Amino acid sequence: MASHNPTRQLATHEVTNQPPTLEDYNLYAADAALSEALQREGAGWAEDRVAAFGGVLGRADTIRQGELANRHKPELRVFDRFGQRIDEVEFHPAYHHMMALGVEHGIPSIAWTEAQPGGHVAHTALEFMAFQIEAGTCCPLTMTYAAVPALRAEAAVAAEWVPRILQGRYDPACLPAAQKAGATIGMAMTEKQGGSDVRANTTRAEPADGDGEGVYTLTGHKWFCSAPMSDAFLTLAYAKGGLTCFLVPRWRPDGSRNAFLIQRLKDKLGNHSNASSEIEYNDTWARRIGEEGEGVRTIIEMVHHTRLDTTLAAAALMRQSLVQAAHHAGHRTAFQRRLIDQPLMRNVLADLAIESEAATTLTMRVARSYDESEISPEARAFARLAVAVAKYWINKRTPNHIFECMESLGGAGYVEESPLPRLYREGPLNSIWEGSGNVICLDVLRTMQREPAAVEALQHELQLAAGADRRYDAELKVLGDKLRRDDDIEHRARRVVEHLALMLQAGLLLRYAPHPIADAFITTRLMHDGGHAYGTLPSGTDTAAIVARAWAPDTA
Repeated sequence: MASHNPTRQLATHEVTNQPPTLEDYNLYAADAALSEALQREGAGWAEDRVAAFGGVLGRADTIRQGELANRHKPELRVFDRFGQRIDEVEFHPAYHHMMALGVEHGIPSIAWTEAQPGGHVAHTALEFMAFQIEAGTCCPLTMTYAAVPALRAEAAVAAEWVPRILQGRYDPACLPAAQKAGATIGMAMTEKQGGSDVRANTTRAEPADGDGEGVYTLTGHKWFCSAPMSDAFLTLAYAKGGLTCFLVPRWRPDGSRNAFLIQRLKDKLGNHSNASSEIEYNDTWARRIGEEGEGVRTIIEMVHHTRLDTTLAAAALMRQSLVQAAHHAGHRTAFQRRLIDQPLMRNVLADLAIESEAATTLTMRVARSYDESEISPEARAFARLAVAVAKYWINKRTPNHIFECMESLGGAGYVEESPLPRLYREGPLNSIWEGSGNVICLDVLRTMQREPAAVEALQHELQLAAGADRRYDAELKVLGDKLRRDDDIEHRARRVVEHLALMLQAGLLLRYAPHPIADAFITTRLMHDGGHAYGTLPSGTDTAAIVARAWAPDTA
């Protein structure tokens, strides 16, 4: 938050040539790629709501709350002062402020409460903006949103818990969910010995005697459990019939605390506002979701939706980093010219802007496929494949993109008073969460092998841009040949997924983006006519137009 009327005339020098603090702007209005995609992908009806949230997020006081939530990390309290076990995490008030904004503006609920199509696109736009200001709270917001389709696998549980999610109210009290104004949901799947290989889990589930059908007790551990103050958690454990999905509430039906035992909080590289924990179950009360042995099939619905959010998160980090770099360059002067007017800096900013717009455009297109999945098997097949492709590639591009934006600010971008270090620490997270790079690429291969409809849907999407650019058409043939090869396919998985992602982005930019952006993307990303670093766009690229589209603060 900018200081009020600071003294610029110091005893030894006058403070000049410093950009103003970037605040009090509308994240939605300043983002042409986002606003166009919201309309194009079917959520134009939500524009007023999304724009209002963009204004709230860009306010100086909201940006300050995001900073405070990360500066003051969560603290674990296993026992109270009397030695009684409570397993609670304390958060700074700024964390609760940001959580309340996200819940009340509909991030977890808008996709499920609107009768008209476009709910997932609207959700994506809302969280895309929220992630730019405070990323940690987006983890519980994402899991709460994504829990709904998994909970619906068990009608009685869904009838009790889904209405709590859709209340649109945030209640941080550590109380039984029935006594609260609203609820949030977490997820705990991985264990020490297995990681992504959840079938290696050892947590056991036994039917609870006398507690009714579908009630079990769990014993075991979970190596990663984010947002442990959520009201309930979807988790996996082995029952007699195999690996099964369960809902573990923080409180038992009789009002006593459930045995949700927090062992410690993770000391993470970034994502500091979000508490990530290690937990143990010891005779822990749980309700079965779906049939015994169907745990992976059940919880994969939640994973499928969290993957959308790990994709939008990466695109959001790119966008905010670009905004910070362009804002700085627009106000900083060197060698008698603004940085943004100097050809080499404009080359860098334009290259970063192209990457950001490609990420945003692909993310929003994937979000539309989630909406269409409700009525179209083809769309569902496309979503299953495209979200994995997008998650892999956009996340792989994010850390270096943020670094390049940081470098645009020079030393000022490397100090903690700048937002760039926090954005940079967030950069690797979403590539790891919900499947690291290799896991995602292997999942893409499995989908292509088992679901021919997914491949057909993706090829149909790519064909929509055929004829717009001869270079793109030539790459379509190259990609087709690559997909038909079955030799050494696992070894080549990353190359295949990368090519799929680039072609999806190129096709969408050809259809929807201004010509300079699409042309430069194809030239540099598909044809490799340029250097390996950002800022190596070829001569003749209209960098001024690209940068002006990416950051027009007067519209915000």
